[in-house]
Amino acid sequence: MQNENIKVSDLIALFLKEKKIKIVFGIIGSANSHIFDSIKKLNYTKIICMHHEQSLTMAMQTYYRVTKKIGVALVTAGGASANAITGVISAWADSMPGIVISGQENLKYVKKYKKNNSRMWGIQGFDSVDMVKKITKYSKRLTKPENILFELNHCFHESLSLRPGPVWLDIPIDIQGAVVKKKLKRFKTKIKKQKKNINIENKIKKLIINAKRPVFWFGNGIKISNCKKLIPKLLKNLQFPFFLSWAAIDLINSDHKLNYGRPGVYGNRASNIILQNSDLIISIGTRLSIPMMGYVEKEFARNSKIIYVDIDKTEYSKFDNKNKFLFYNNDAKNFINFLSKEFGKSKKKKIIHKDWLNYCKKTLNNFPHLEQLTHDDTKGYINSYKFIHKFSNILKKKTCIVTDMGTALLSGHQKISLKKDQIIMTSTGLGEMGYGLPGAIGASFGLNKGEVICLNCDGGIMMNLQELQTIDEYNLPIKTFIFNNDGYLMIKHTQKNLFNGNYVAVNKETNISCPNLKKLASTFNMKYYLIKNWTDFKTKTKKILLSKKPVICEVLMDPEQYFHPKLGTAINKNGKIVSPPLEDLSPLLNRADLKKNMLVPIHKKSKEI
Repeated sequence: MQNENIKVSDLIALFLKEKKIKIVFGIIGSANSHIFDSIKKLNYTKIICMHHEQSLTMAMQTYYRVTKKIGVALVTAGGASANAITGVISAWADSMPGIVISGQENLKYVKKYKKNNSRMWGIQGFDSVDMVKKITKYSKRLTKPENILFELNHCFHESLSLRPGPVWLDIPIDIQGAVVKKKLKRFKTKIKKQKKNINIENKIKKLIINAKRPVFWFGNGIKISNCKKLIPKLLKNLQFPFFLSWAAIDLINSDHKLNYGRPGVYGNRASNIILQNSDLIISIGTRLSIPMMGYVEKEFARNSKIIYVDIDKTEYSKFDNKNKFLFYNNDAKNFINFLSKEFGKSKKKKIIHKDWLNYCKKTLNNFPHLEQLTHDDTKGYINSYKFIHKFSNILKKKTCIVTDMGTALLSGHQKISLKKDQIIMTSTGLGEMGYGLPGAIGASFGLNKGEVICLNCDGGIMMNLQELQTIDEYNLPIKTFIFNNDGYLMIKHTQKNLFNGNYVAVNKETNISCPNLKKLASTFNMKYYLIKNWTDFKTKTKKILLSKKPVICEVLMDPEQYFHPKLGTAINKNGKIVSPPLEDLSPLLNRADLKKNMLVPIHKKSKEI
């Protein structure tokens, strides 16, 4: 790669080969045509052509999730770069690495118009680097051809180091075509070794030893730091109940004896009750965001101390009550190794709280994750939660699931039950509708064009409907299940709560319509199935899972179905609308039942409802 007479775009292609990047996602334009040409000529990296730039930056994320190899998106200038930004924000929010290489106008126009503060550069250029500065770990415009390898390697390192995230390299078209005549500058990797903090580690040990009702809360940071395999040993030495964040559902089998679900605003009822009665939460690699903690921080685990492990100091800075937290600013892998070392030395070090474990078992028995009243079928329609519950039981041993938002996200992540080697992924931070199809495509290519289950909705699929053509073009065995709830079901409930059910822009009656899915499947050369009842479910899901080709399956559901349990609002004795604490999910329990299942006193808000 040190050839004195080599084109910059050829060096980009050679860089991809050097890093063993065999798949990139791209859409060609005049401003990135050199790069496409060089990649094609070298014939090492395959360019997966898609139909919208946001799809590229979503697909590169799931490709990484499946392979642990960095994803790359190739976009051109102007609107193409603008289109890519949604997926970049999504990757930023979920700590997903990825390199976006964008084409740009000729450098002479960039310099001229940037100097004049012009809105547009040349024909369709704009300052994409400045625009993405706050949603990338590194963004740079290449203005000197001889710096190409330095910048590519810098991007590669920065994207994957510490807390991962997307990077953006903007390359003007004339720079892409330039021939390098100088010795090329290389980026030198500087690895910062994380320091141990003996004082904090001693405090952590003391908290764990003195705790009576401890729990673990495992998050995506464990997967990012590649220490999933360390969890069984940790749980053997510290047999504490544990929870999983939505981004880490597939970290451990759902049927593990210490797995007590997924707490949160849309959490499992038993999970929330157990969490709120704990006296120590050991949070590893989770952001503890509002969807996890609830809307009022001081009401979260109000009798508990929190050991908060995160590699990013900014996440800790958002908490108001720092006295409640003991912050361990380190990598999840280092922390888990520290715990295993300290509490795995001898049998005496093993800590088991039998009374606490018995309480957790009893609570889960009282409030199973599939709630009979809440998740019963209504109006002759299949309930989406029950669908996911039953669907979990027939999935193949090695299954990859990608979900969109709405019903697919909520029902999928609240009720899916996963076994070893089954994985699930979505956009948990930005939560953008339209993630499902591009995400499924990225995952499928990560699995060498393998099977992916895509859980989608009639509203969400419309945001990137064009990618059905990508699935057809590459004949990807993606099984797309589309929950038909006549539009935007979550927003219907919002309008019920806030505007007395005055629907606007949420269903067919209010001008949000979706196409005939049977005709749609035919248009994209896919087999179509319709599930209306449990007989359909039993006969048709088997056929779908046996198929080696792409499939669209429409699942009819109650267009007014509620998403329960959830942290909602309630009216207290004084007629005031309040948001209860996290253990008090809707539909609300009888006050006596709630009190009976609490070890700590019920909150004043709950008493007054």
